[in-house]
Amino acid sequence: MSNDTRIDPQNNTATELPLSDNLNKISDSAATQPPYIDEHEFNIRLADNDNYDGLTFEVIETEVAEGKQVVSRGVYLAPNLITTLSLLSGFFSILASTDGRFYQASLAIFLSAILDGADGRVARMLNAQSPFGEQYDSLADMLAFGIAPAILIYSFALEPLGRIGLGCAFVFTACGAFRLARFNVQVGTVDKKYFVGLASPLAAILVTSAVMVAIDHNQWVGEYDSLIMILFAAWVVICGLLMVSNVKYYSFKEFDKKKVPFVVLILGVLVISIAIYDIPVGILAIGIIYALSGIVTTIKSKM
Repeated sequence: MSNDTRIDPQNNTATELPLSDNLNKISDSAATQPPYIDEHEFNIRLADNDNYDGLTFEVIETEVAEGKQVVSRGVYLAPNLITTLSLLSGFFSILASTDGRFYQASLAIFLSAILDGADGRVARMLNAQSPFGEQYDSLADMLAFGIAPAILIYSFALEPLGRIGLGCAFVFTACGAFRLARFNVQVGTVDKKYFVGLASPLAAILVTSAVMVAIDHNQWVGEYDSLIMILFAAWVVICGLLMVSNVKYYSFKEFDKKKVPFVVLILGVLVISIAIYDIPVGILAIGIIYALSGIVTTIKSKM
């Protein structure tokens, strides 16, 4: 990177400035010296002159604000801390699964799903959305909803199947990665009211709730171990394939912005009351109904 030059007023000669002095010059002129430049232009110049040498902890990203491209430094704290908690829950789930604590591992995945929904809402509420946050959220989702559920179901039911069980669990993980990658490249090109393919947190909940139901009702499940292993193998593959399908699912992203008939609230209370009787069974039943709703809607649209 070339150095800047400065004119010596005493002898009218040009001398070179080192890079550090050049950056200091930019910083000084941004606020006190003409020509005046705004903060965004200053950040762009600073990023162009920054070679990222040395031990630094900083994020410099380009984003669009008020219709123009700007360069910003730093990250938004609140939404990224929530994403970090979701990542921690997914990490704990993996450790618990490998240690045979399957119920705790399942609860950790549920907690990750709750936190995953919260970080996006907090970011929108605080107007704290950023490219870094979007990519960080996808990486956290991959661990919490792509890897953790696969390790959970493999450790719980598929390990005796050997390579077949390993392959079925990996199908879910690979489909989760495909789903997240496709979602990232389709942002802004698809209708926000719908998910194209089953969202990864919902697929993870389907797998996790199935494990919890099997744990809670082991008095009759334990008699059919071979059948249960085959059913779990098929179930995890189906959930994975639904993630990469083109089936459209209602996203509920605009649901909280609209008024609904009062009877909908009453139906919601009834559904919650039924689910409370046996929470894992209720969650699994609601998840299956939601998964089938997209398939039925897609079939009707083709007829």
